[in-house]
Amino acid sequence: MINWHIISKIIGSLLCLEAFFMLWCLVMSFIFEEDDVLAFMMSSALTFGSGFLFLFFGRSAENSLSRRDAYVVVAATWLVFSVFGMLPFLIHGSLTNLSEAFFETMSGFTTTGVTTIDDVERLPHGILFWRSLMQWVGGLGIVFFTIALLPSLVGGSVKVFAAEATGPMRSKMHPRLSTTAKWIWSIYLMLTIACALSFWAAGMDWFDALNYSMTTTATGGFSTHNGSTVFFNSVTIEYLAILFQFLAGINFTLLYMSMFRLKIGSVLRNSEFQLYVALIVGATLVIMYMLVSRLHYHYEPAFRSALFQVVSFITTTGLSNDNAGMWPHLTWIILGFLMFVGACAGSTTGGFKCIRLLMLFKVLQGEIRHILHPSAVLPVKINGQSVPQSRLVSLLAVFTLYVVMLLGITAVMSISGIDITNSLTIALSLVSNTGAGLDTNIGPVMSWADLSDSLKWLCSFLMLVGRLEIMTVLVLFTRAFWKEN
Repeated sequence: MINWHIISKIIGSLLCLEAFFMLWCLVMSFIFEEDDVLAFMMSSALTFGSGFLFLFFGRSAENSLSRRDAYVVVAATWLVFSVFGMLPFLIHGSLTNLSEAFFETMSGFTTTGVTTIDDVERLPHGILFWRSLMQWVGGLGIVFFTIALLPSLVGGSVKVFAAEATGPMRSKMHPRLSTTAKWIWSIYLMLTIACALSFWAAGMDWFDALNYSMTTTATGGFSTHNGSTVFFNSVTIEYLAILFQFLAGINFTLLYMSMFRLKIGSVLRNSEFQLYVALIVGATLVIMYMLVSRLHYHYEPAFRSALFQVVSFITTTGLSNDNAGMWPHLTWIILGFLMFVGACAGSTTGGFKCIRLLMLFKVLQGEIRHILHPSAVLPVKINGQSVPQSRLVSLLAVFTLYVVMLLGITAVMSISGIDITNSLTIALSLVSNTGAGLDTNIGPVMSWADLSDSLKWLCSFLMLVGRLEIMTVLVLFTRAFWKEN
């Protein structure tokens, strides 16, 4: 049976944490003396109060989670966070439509980065900061954040980590998961601070630097200006954005190995990292060639635009420094493929992940060799270690679900009257949590606000499914999950 008391206790604690984050936004509202002060006062009070109610219901719970409890905790946490996270938008009036407010909040926490707000510059600074903060908190996982701060609260932390973490391989830096979580969040925080200081030194004001650093390292892509990074008209800022998006796309365990243990050689020899770099280099060179030969770009702008878009798409960030919708159609296919693949597992990025693509390639390679040598035993090896058969079965299941979801979403959007290019862009954006803008990146001009309310609710659900990599949500809809035995 599901232990609703411990689930209620954890959700209550997390809601108190969310209310605490809202108080940071309230500080921003006071600093800039804008009209969103009341919105954050009321939102934080309602969230705190609801958190205490959940804590009261789970006051007698033991700190022990079963595997089923862990999956319910993870899915419920993301939903509850999004429900309360939309309060500032609704109370302030930035968004008056319930479906749009929930869509915006889910997009923030899942770091998808799509938005129904076509003019973000009209928003007060507190609301803008809340949008960025949502992405930063959701970058590595809401519950994973709790494991780092309050390890004693989540008794089945390993099970929760398995339910929320991305990628097929679970690597630990320390025998205690809570210690691993603290190290990862420390790296994440240092990366964010370094990014903010770099942006500030390059010419951003402190508020923009803080917001762009959070959404860049979270690979979320929310901006404080309508023109994304184009607004600053700075080559230095664009190259810095490329650098920190690239770093955020690396497995944080590898970042730990290179930053704290100085084992840079082991990072460079990592198969997934090599594939990640190879995809970026290959795609950049092809797109750069097409920009120079077909659109007559000069070499440096062509290189910068190509590299920026490639890194933005493969890390599923969604930031932009050029209008890729005006580029040759072949570049759309390349960028779409990068959206699907994503960066490394164990990073803040979405997508299928480079490690899974590498495993698929190894499986295909092994099958071809097995045709030539039927009696040979050919294990699949990644970084010198054999991959268990159970992980290969899971890999094929996830790949199948990704493809089926992409085709299904594309079909639903097409039936709804959306052109096929934007339908496919929507599907890739939702499943991969990329946040590609329909008006500036790929396809004919269209805004996410143009979607009907029913489609916005569907998209919100699909963003959650994409962020939790399908299986964590899908298992909740099976009959076997809710059986007592």
